[in-house]
Amino acid sequence: MLKTVRDLFRYNLEFALGAILILIVFAFAAASLFSPYPPMDIYVVAPDAPPSWAYPFGTNSRGQDVFWQLTVAIRNSLLFGISVALMSRVLSLLIGLVAGYAGGITDRILMTINDTFVVIPLFPILVLFFFMMRDNMSWPMLAIAMASLGWPYDARLIRSVALSLRTREFTAMSVFSGMSTRQILVEEHLPYVLPIVFSTTLNNMNWSIGLEVTLSVIGFTNIETPTIGTMIYWANQHTAMVAGVWWWIFFPVVLVIMTFLGLYLLSVSMNEYIDPRSRLTRMGGQA
Repeated sequence: MLKTVRDLFRYNLEFALGAILILIVFAFAAASLFSPYPPMDIYVVAPDAPPSWAYPFGTNSRGQDVFWQLTVAIRNSLLFGISVALMSRVLSLLIGLVAGYAGGITDRILMTINDTFVVIPLFPILVLFFFMMRDNMSWPMLAIAMASLGWPYDARLIRSVALSLRTREFTAMSVFSGMSTRQILVEEHLPYVLPIVFSTTLNNMNWSIGLEVTLSVIGFTNIETPTIGTMIYWANQHTAMVAGVWWWIFFPVVLVIMTFLGLYLLSVSMNEYIDPRSRLTRMGGQA
């Protein structure tokens, strides 16, 4: 595993750039552990101070140091994305593996449910969820809601792999040796789909962080929890750009773009490693 990562870092420019960007983002998130200010407190520093040696990213109109507020915000946004991705991976793995291995009526029922979730309009559903739970809206509840909607595309991809694995000789040997369905799925089939799960996890993190930012910017989340989206929300509420406090929006936007770009590059490079045909297709297109 370490050798694979080292080779990707040395010979795949997209992986190297993505890894560097994500390391910078995670370094920002780790710096939140050393923040001298409680993340929820306001007016702890002079408001609207421009970037300087004392305040590298300036301060905002709520009297918060933008640098330290940004470290907490990106930490929470990353934790949110990771939580949604992990929960939705469990659903996609369970449904995809079972549908592909079982086949027949089980496959048809699970794929009917899967396709129903595919056509559900996610954004209106999440907005409706906010209005229903406004007084009790919390970060974990939003993560669960998004995870319950973010699994169907990847479940169908995993099912397609499981359908192929079902016809392999080693699967028949596992059945003849007396292994249970659970053992076959976990011990024999799961290792084959883990690389796909890793690649789709990065894509799902991008999707969930982007959707959380969108919902937060328009105020459809718990705006008291520091995230990249809520930072931009409060900047808009205080008309930061009109007031000339540009740094309040500029630095969060730059950091979230780095996050999106880093996760995308890692996902693309991992997909090329998992499926060399995608690399050959891209090379043919460039030619």
